[in-house]
Amino acid sequence: MMNALRRRSPAPNGFRRNAFSDSGSDSHYSAKRTTSTRRKRLELRRLKSGSGGTISPDDHDPKRKRLENGSEDFGENRATEMTLSYPSSSDRSSENDVVSSRDSGARDTSRSGVATCPAHGSISLIGRRREMEDAVAVELGFLNKDSAGFDFFGVYDGHGGSCVAHACRDRLHRLLVEEMEEETTSLDWEKVMVGCFGKMDEEVNRSGSVLGAEGGSATVGSTAVVAVVGEEEVVVANCGDSRAVLSRGGVVVPMSSDHKPDRPDELERIEGAGGRVINWNGNRVLGVLATSRSIGDHYLKPFVIPKPEVKVIKRNSADEFLILATDGLWDVVSNEFACQVVKRCLEGRMKRKFQAFGNGSKFNEVVKESRATEAAALLAELAMARGSNDNISVVVVELNHAGK
Repeated sequence: MMNALRRRSPAPNGFRRNAFSDSGSDSHYSAKRTTSTRRKRLELRRLKSGSGGTISPDDHDPKRKRLENGSEDFGENRATEMTLSYPSSSDRSSENDVVSSRDSGARDTSRSGVATCPAHGSISLIGRRREMEDAVAVELGFLNKDSAGFDFFGVYDGHGGSCVAHACRDRLHRLLVEEMEEETTSLDWEKVMVGCFGKMDEEVNRSGSVLGAEGGSATVGSTAVVAVVGEEEVVVANCGDSRAVLSRGGVVVPMSSDHKPDRPDELERIEGAGGRVINWNGNRVLGVLATSRSIGDHYLKPFVIPKPEVKVIKRNSADEFLILATDGLWDVVSNEFACQVVKRCLEGRMKRKFQAFGNGSKFNEVVKESRATEAAALLAELAMARGSNDNISVVVVELNHAGK
């Protein structure tokens, strides 16, 4: 969501900007001088609060304007905590562990008996935030309908807490199965997606058991961008400002449109319902929320709605890959540049420049197993290098991989 406006200033003497850049993009870095003043070599460091030449993040929630006093500082080790998701989505560990070491190119037949498509990789990075509020879901072969297998990928960007994002991660694909199984004829994707998101919103708003300890809070919500990949089509449903992009024959195909309060049609809808969009550290619904659609956020209804926009495309041989990510990536990286990075990485022509955990770490060992995961990690590190102040979650799905 919207970050505070930042002025671009020239780097001071002895400092330089990171090599990860395309034209016209701002980057923020933390650097230190080495003991040799003659060499004046700079080392990229993990950001931390305090003094010593480091740059601290903005003291605000980029998703939701805080209603209470408090700062968004972060612990010394927060900037490099990462989570990897692999095909075995049922195996979940803590927020900062590698969930599985299985190669994400493996085909999953556990649910339907029909081998489904893609090699894929995903990563979640807490970044410069104090808490991790993103969630990622990968459910291969989550439904077999009319002898056709479908895979599910979802990225959820929570605000005000992580409970709604976690509820979406655990429940939204199951609700989608229920909606799809009710369709007795050909699938009406818009109908099933709208029904699924609506049921998820109802569950979140009424059920404290779904939200656990944070249940009952009307100020917690989450964006949701999900993709269903079948043998014949790719379906994307989006609610909020997370985003999906497809690369087809080297051409970038946007699969979603961000729901921002100042988007003309969204502004008209909000004002028509009696609400207001206030420019307070960016355009926000009632001066609070920087996205105009989400799951949860009961206190902002009817101005903030859970209805997704749905896009369906037929697959063809030119389809290369699909990227789903939170705005922690898209706020600092364009669709085009993200696709360039992933394409080069999948072709083996680009690798991560910075090893966030050092040589020999468990993270680096697992990333080496999958080019799709390497590509997701590269995008996350690129966003960090460009000064993203948000959690960063990325899913990369190969569409031309053997197995589709």
